[in-house]
Amino acid sequence: MLHLDGRSLRLTDLLAVADARRPVSLSPEARARMVETRAVVDRAVDRGAPVYGINTGFGKLSEVTIPLEQLTALQRNLVRSHAAGVGDPLPEREVRAMMLLRANVLATAYAGARPDVVDTLLGMLNTGIWPVVPEQGSVGASGDLAPLAHLALALIGEGPARFGDREDLASVFMTEVGLTPVTLAAKEGLALINGTQAHTAVAGLACAELIRLWGIAHVATAMTLEALLGTPDAFDARIQEARGQLGQAESAALLRVLLGGSEIRESHRFGDPRVQDAYALRCVPQVHGPALDALRFTRDIIERELNAATDNPLVLATGELLSGGNFHGQAVGMASDMLAIITANLAVISERRIDRLVHPDFNQGLPPFLAASPGLESGHMMSQVTAAALASECKLLAHPASVDSIPTDGNKEDVVPMAMNAALKLRRSVRNLRHVLAIELIAGAEALEHRRPLRSSMAVEAAHALVRAQVAPASGDRSPAPDIARLGAAMASGAFDSLTTSVVI
Repeated sequence: MLHLDGRSLRLTDLLAVADARRPVSLSPEARARMVETRAVVDRAVDRGAPVYGINTGFGKLSEVTIPLEQLTALQRNLVRSHAAGVGDPLPEREVRAMMLLRANVLATAYAGARPDVVDTLLGMLNTGIWPVVPEQGSVGASGDLAPLAHLALALIGEGPARFGDREDLASVFMTEVGLTPVTLAAKEGLALINGTQAHTAVAGLACAELIRLWGIAHVATAMTLEALLGTPDAFDARIQEARGQLGQAESAALLRVLLGGSEIRESHRFGDPRVQDAYALRCVPQVHGPALDALRFTRDIIERELNAATDNPLVLATGELLSGGNFHGQAVGMASDMLAIITANLAVISERRIDRLVHPDFNQGLPPFLAASPGLESGHMMSQVTAAALASECKLLAHPASVDSIPTDGNKEDVVPMAMNAALKLRRSVRNLRHVLAIELIAGAEALEHRRPLRSSMAVEAAHALVRAQVAPASGDRSPAPDIARLGAAMASGAFDSLTTSVVI
């Protein structure tokens, strides 16, 4: 059981709940804090003085005071009117991550919501009910208003949800599992939709996969280097020390571990006329290394946001209500843009390595396009084309979304970060990278078999076995698409993690 306290959530927890369905509860400490700040909200209601989010309109309409008897309707109308999303629904894992983060931000107790709201939300999460949330409609300004409103609409029983393979009103499924839809009290509608949890959920899961793919990119590099009879001399620790870049040094160290003890390397250590390899092989630490540095930086931003109080106004146990802008999504929006740049660079250099594996002018005597009967068969020709298409799209997706701004809400929200757009394009870019690396590993495994009976390092041979567990050796032309998808899925599920445990990101 994961106990939410609003303070200590990590990316590993996000993955455990989103993918492994780890059960979640509200910690006693967080429950006590929530009771305390809820009392602050109740006292504000009793006083009757205008307080934003409690007894006023919202955004441009914040000057309108709402009578006491209409406060419940105010919160319900807020949720209904803001559920304006369009497009494809977010996948289940991202919605589960969003539900977890929304519960955690309420557990900070800064929102002034009742513990019952969190209990019901976690009840849905633990029983497998997940709201249908369209992925488009958020500018990330006053938070992810539209996506979070769709989540809240399900929580109050009015919105659609999925349960197993069925879709219906959330209230239908809640009745089946013994849950009661929430009746919103003062401020609770705003507490549910104000915040950064939609784009942070998407970006957090994408970041976690990118961390995994960073390690796999080194495994693919090692296999390709061996297949192309390349030299690991460029990964010498002294070269990295002379520059002093930390990520570069760690990237080179991982490559040295992966390549240590190779028979293939010893077979061409002497007598090879080449002085140095192409950049796609020789400069891997100089490309993968900065990616590691940036990954660590962006991961820290996202992990801080997992526990951020992003409501407005913030409710303090002292009795104060502070109006600010913690809902603004610039932090994770910019982090997502940086992660997309990392992804593009890893995809581009991997595609160049794939090209060298299949290009008859560059692949050190391997068959053209790794085909058994070149001409009659095309081998991996189109796989390289697919990798080129994916890498090119990654470049387009690396264009930053967080530098854009279109004023909204009657110009009240006049500087917006487009953080959800940044997170969604990051998700697509990471998927592209997964498939580019899958193509490199498939081609690398095929090429490595042309160097038999020589064996590579223990790590590369282990990687070869992992590829072969998903993809059979070529025996004439066949559609590469199922192989790429199957290996990509295995990579995403952690099949290669044991080969990169020496690096902690």
